[in-house]
Amino acid sequence: MSLQTLTERIEKMLGTDSGLGATAKFVTDEGTVFVDGKSVPNSVSNEDKEADCIFEVSTKNALKLIDGDLNAMMALMTGKLKIDGDMGVAMKIAETFGGR
Repeated sequence: MSLQTLTERIEKMLGTDSGLGATAKFVTDEGTVFVDGKSVPNSVSNEDKEADCIFEVSTKNALKLIDGDLNAMMALMTGKLKIDGDMGVAMKIAETFGGR
């Protein structure tokens, strides 16, 4: 379970035009995944840039969230996931990644 795997999975799920209209950053124990949902085509990189919403989560738990093996609300309540910034963007991310 590596940062590269997480980056590729997010890139595949996001597609070229997700309609996200915002930026998000996943800060993990292995590095950063930056999602630019404002540009078309959307882009995903490992750059550490300013973002509208920041998710702090381990790489392992991020992959579990994407796979549906970890409930986001439970992860928040148990401290496995921390969210900072625009909660509207957090909800859009949940919709984009949820159920896949």
